[in-house]
Amino acid sequence: MTLTTLLLYLFACFAVTVMPGPTMLLALTNGASRNHRVVLGGMLGAALSDLLLIGAVAIGLGALLAASEQLFSLVKWLGSAYLLWLAWQLWRSPVALPVAGTPGGVSARRAFTRSLLVALSNPKGLLFFSAFLPQFIDTAAPQAAQYLTLALATALLDVAVMGGYALGGAQAARLLSTRWLRHLNRGCAAMLVSLAGLLAAYRHASR
Repeated sequence: MTLTTLLLYLFACFAVTVMPGPTMLLALTNGASRNHRVVLGGMLGAALSDLLLIGAVAIGLGALLAASEQLFSLVKWLGSAYLLWLAWQLWRSPVALPVAGTPGGVSARRAFTRSLLVALSNPKGLLFFSAFLPQFIDTAAPQAAQYLTLALATALLDVAVMGGYALGGAQAARLLSTRWLRHLNRGCAAMLVSLAGLLAAYRHASR
């Protein structure tokens, strides 16, 4: 894999990653806690999901998901239900003006787990990588190292973009009142509900 190919991959991946999906909305709300451990936990969960998803593509699980309508539907509905549950938790969570570094309502472990599960329970992620990654793989060269390179690059890019969202959440927590922070939480919850609906409506390619 050449440096040009890697940079082209990162540019294309950034255009997709920067869009406000579920993990980025979680990064925004994690940042609003102004708790560095919570922010880091969410980032590490998302980064691990990238490594697992791209590893799954490398061993052919993406193709299996694309071929099985039943498996696709199972993962899709589980993912939609989990997003709705997260939206409900975010909607009803108590809001208080946070002090930087103090413990909040979400632990670092919980932030890690929910970021990881949000990514892994969305079949579109695995299908996207299955269709997208092979375009950047040189089939004439050893492929394992190439998949590892792309996985690490994706994870680092995800962490960087989530850092931007978390910084935005931290600034919002610093500047906004409790009332507006509640609006921020509920706005993110509403977007998660919308994303759950879009995921539920997403149809298998074979249909």
